[in-house]
Amino acid sequence: VDMSRDLVTVDLPASVTAADGEGGLPVLRVRTAVATGEVYLHGAHVTAFTPAGQHPVIWMSRASVFAPERPIRGGVPICFPWFGPGREPGMSPAHGFARLADWTLVGAEDADGVVTLTFRLTEADVAGLPGSGVWRFPFELTYAVTFGPQLTLALTARNTGTEQCSFEEALHSYLHVRDVTAVTVEGLDGAAYLDKAAGGTHAVQSGPVVFTGETDRVYRSTGTATVVDPGARTVVVAKEASANTVVWNPWSAKAAAMADYDDAEWPTMVCVETANALEDAIILRAGESHTMTARIAATSA
Repeated sequence: VDMSRDLVTVDLPASVTAADGEGGLPVLRVRTAVATGEVYLHGAHVTAFTPAGQHPVIWMSRASVFAPERPIRGGVPICFPWFGPGREPGMSPAHGFARLADWTLVGAEDADGVVTLTFRLTEADVAGLPGSGVWRFPFELTYAVTFGPQLTLALTARNTGTEQCSFEEALHSYLHVRDVTAVTVEGLDGAAYLDKAAGGTHAVQSGPVVFTGETDRVYRSTGTATVVDPGARTVVVAKEASANTVVWNPWSAKAAAMADYDDAEWPTMVCVETANALEDAIILRAGESHTMTARIAATSA
């Protein structure tokens, strides 16, 4: 396996295999009695998580493009240092540069079948990438991905510069469902949200979230969200140090307009994302760090 730029700096436990993945991109595959999973070093992008005895929890697009200059569609993209188009004009590409960068594996351990892979990214690693010149603050990101009975994702951002910086972040988790038109998301009742699909209007959630068309909402909520997939299972997204939960499904027209998204697969996914975005962006003084954590667990119906 050609791990260019020495992207793997540690020895791997027997349960973790390094390989050339789709498009020749380096991938780490995890297989234990507890769970299986997969992470691409391109974007430190989780592309699979299946706890023992379960169906896959993480959804991937059949049409996803695996190429160095393209983000992977599906899985768990890391949005950093901005979310979507960002808070100011000219912040491109969408969702920032972290998901386009090659991350370095700096830790790998297996504790009784629970595998933690730790990745690192700094400003030196993103030099020359689209968007790297827009946000000029020195930083270090550390990302711990734990495959166990649940998937735990912990993203730590440290300001390694000498001046204060502000950033948005999201763990953009795509979840498998049987039919999104039957799915509800519980735990957001009473939460205020920005409705991006409705042109940026503000509303307050009443009852569970249901899906009847394109859905793109940024909720102000620090709590747990539960995806109820009738007759199949529930998927719980719990989190720490996150002010926002983003709920997204593109529906038919937007799915058809995306080249890296199969036109027919939008009913089989929903994104419930852990984020700090918009007015809840994180501010770090020099030397400070912040950790945002998501815990994704599935329970069969």
